[in-house]
Amino acid sequence: MASLDLETLKSALKTLIVKECDKDIDPASIEDGAQLIGGSLELDSLDALQISLAVKDRYDVRIEGGNEGRAALASINSLAQFIIDARANTPATL
Repeated sequence: MASLDLETLKSALKTLIVKECDKDIDPASIEDGAQLIGGSLELDSLDALQISLAVKDRYDVRIEGGNEGRAALASINSLAQFIIDARANTPATL
């Protein structure tokens, strides 16, 4: 799998969240460390599901429920690191 640049990934995730959660904001206005679910973006559990499905489709990384999912969806920083770590631990396909 191609490696991901952290800052490029964060920017792409912000755009993905705005699109998938139908928010009328500039993606760049989302702070990297801001709480995603229940924070100022007012994202809820349905938004978390939308984000999880979009991440699976775009990055081939599955976000499980429970503590792992809550930790991954805590912020842009945590989501980006989760994706990078998951892709680093997935064997490349031939």
